[in-house]
Amino acid sequence: MPTYDYECTECAHRFEHRRSVHDTKLVKCPKCKAKAQQIITSVPVIFKGSGFYVTDHRKPGATEAASAPAPAPAPAKKTTTDTKK
Repeated sequence: MPTYDYECTECAHRFEHRRSVHDTKLVKCPKCKAKAQQIITSVPVIFKGSGFYVTDHRKPGATEAASAPAPAPAPAKKTTTDTKK
């Protein structure tokens, strides 16, 4: 079961509470027994292990192609749309 952060609406006490995702009961503050509101927090991302380098999933020679200057754009072709006769 996941752990969620809550804050009391009366005394501003913050606490953690384990509950099921499908649980519909209201959570109450353990200090004053008032209604508590769930706090949305960001989840840290931790990369463990070897890898996570720029060159891990590239084709050989991809770095040289990426650093090469881009070719000049081709000149636009002149077309005539004159249909008068």
